[in-house]
Amino acid sequence: MGMGDGVNSLDEATTVFMAVRPQLYGIAYRVLGSTAEAEDILQEAWLRWQHTDRSAVREPKAFLTTVTARLAINLAQSARVRRESYTGPWLPEPIDTRGDPQLGAERAEALDLAVLFLLEKLNPVERAAYVLREAFDYPYQQIADMLETNETNTRQLVSRARKRISSERRKPVDAAEHRRLMEVFLTAAQTGDLAVLEDILTEDVVSYTDGNGLRGASRIPVFGPVHVSRYLAAFGPRFWPHKEIEWVEANGGPAALVSDGGAPVVLLTLEISERGIERAMWVMNPEKLARYVASLRT
Repeated sequence: MGMGDGVNSLDEATTVFMAVRPQLYGIAYRVLGSTAEAEDILQEAWLRWQHTDRSAVREPKAFLTTVTARLAINLAQSARVRRESYTGPWLPEPIDTRGDPQLGAERAEALDLAVLFLLEKLNPVERAAYVLREAFDYPYQQIADMLETNETNTRQLVSRARKRISSERRKPVDAAEHRRLMEVFLTAAQTGDLAVLEDILTEDVVSYTDGNGLRGASRIPVFGPVHVSRYLAAFGPRFWPHKEIEWVEANGGPAALVSDGGAPVVLLTLEISERGIERAMWVMNPEKLARYVASLRT
């Protein structure tokens, strides 16, 4: 059914757009790993929707999803170049998912920060195909139409993405065990307990700090249980005193928001499998922290 072009067409267009906005945001955020960039995509999608001959659009949701996916792919291609000049490791931007645990999707896939981190290793088209299939359950042919390719190629894109992610990510533990190990990790990091840290870290653990040049933020990843433990023990005495820790939710999982005098300084998330802690991700970038905390306090 077409949208019509009567006196209320813009009101109707707004109603349609707002109804699908959560899904559009969920797609853009997963492809880009950035709340700010996702908002930019939605603004552009809205402008295009306003200036489209909506009377010729038979499936508004499909139209808007296609526009959003293509815009996100284009921005992801340019974002990759910008992130090469980023100072230190770049981590996906955390998001508060309490109000929308699945962030507009059919299921909460490709939302975990560890998965978003791995998605960055895929090219933007693979990323979009994986997100549309795994999180939003779109049929392969419909994804092919959105990405201007064919169904066979779309299946290959999704398959490659699945294999890449499964090869680098082990089965996560349940929420209770995740929280327990996070508490053990934080206590050991604060006290500099090397023995405990080395016991709970996997043999190929990596610690990433996203500070974009912020003083005190490591500009290189730290690899291996010995190096990560020693780094945390050396870093601890000058970092942890007078800090407050608040348990929060980020991307559907437990996280620790660390503040100094009420001012957030880092959000910690851990990727934990049955082997132990696989990745530690410390988001210190002030802009990312500010946006996350603002959504947390609303």
